[in-house]
Amino acid sequence: MLTLAQIATLLNVPAPAGAEQLNITGAATLAEAGPTQISFLGDKRFVKDFAATRAGAVIVQAKIDVPPDVTRPVLRVDNADLAMAKVLEAFAPPVARPAPGVHPSAQIDPTAVIADGVRVGPNVVVGARATVGPRSVLHPGVCVGDDTVLGDDVELFPNVVVRERCTLGNRVVVHAGSVIGSDGFGYRWDGQRHAKVPQIGTVVIEDDVEIGSCTCVDRAKFSETRVGRGSKIDNLVQVAHNVVMGPNCIVAGQAGMAGSVTMGAGVMLGGQCAVRDHVHMADGSMLAACSGAMDDVAPKQFVSGLPAIPHRQMLREQAALRHVPELRAEIKKLQDELAEIRKRLPS
Repeated sequence: MLTLAQIATLLNVPAPAGAEQLNITGAATLAEAGPTQISFLGDKRFVKDFAATRAGAVIVQAKIDVPPDVTRPVLRVDNADLAMAKVLEAFAPPVARPAPGVHPSAQIDPTAVIADGVRVGPNVVVGARATVGPRSVLHPGVCVGDDTVLGDDVELFPNVVVRERCTLGNRVVVHAGSVIGSDGFGYRWDGQRHAKVPQIGTVVIEDDVEIGSCTCVDRAKFSETRVGRGSKIDNLVQVAHNVVMGPNCIVAGQAGMAGSVTMGAGVMLGGQCAVRDHVHMADGSMLAACSGAMDDVAPKQFVSGLPAIPHRQMLREQAALRHVPELRAEIKKLQDELAEIRKRLPS
């Protein structure tokens, strides 16, 4: 529990009158919050919800005008989403982690190096010559392959698999069920069958990357598949062999990058989108949800559709398509009128 005054201090904003006496026990949406909870307003579309909320206090984006007759305490901030993230962090319950040390059921190869302060849960397997950095956490069922290197403060949630010869940097988080280092999808038709192309490369995950649940990052055919520092990958994402992601990219759920895709810094991929093999997405470019990038995307360009084109162009084309039924009817009418005129012409 925090007082509203403590929350104001956390957000570095002035505290409303009476904030010292108002205890906040948690956070909720405007529609669901009660008198001891805090909520937030980051979009003017929800001003009506703000007026009706029962929340004890509300974090409000500075540029949004709220009804003057609403008297509940308000904390004005420049970015309501970021402010709410800080509040949620303060209220977040601690993540359950294995006890310090190695659980008796874990299987640690004698040649593996486990640093100080590591937590290894039940049924974890760590392969030959693997290295686990200080303060890392391996939740139950994690498998770390031979010659794999985990940096400092890595956290692998239950049933994560990091296969042989992969490298994870410092403060990497991989959520439950994800697989790092599976074979890339490489086959060639030899006239009789799909012959497998050996995938002998590796995967490098740089510092401060977070990967969601049930995501796959495939090893390279040769050389490496790389995820740049600070990048964030959602659940159910496919990162194919030899993909190279720059720093601070963000990828939403069910997106897929085919082999040898390259991405610059700060690239954003929407949910259920796809990037064709060997396509380059330059720094700051964006691909909308449910779109497919078939060609290179320029720096800071926002593309959408299938195949993806500049977003404003796609919107214009979609608007024009809505008039196709009317145009067809008009063309049919003109064709009928032209046919009647032709009938009246002398033969």
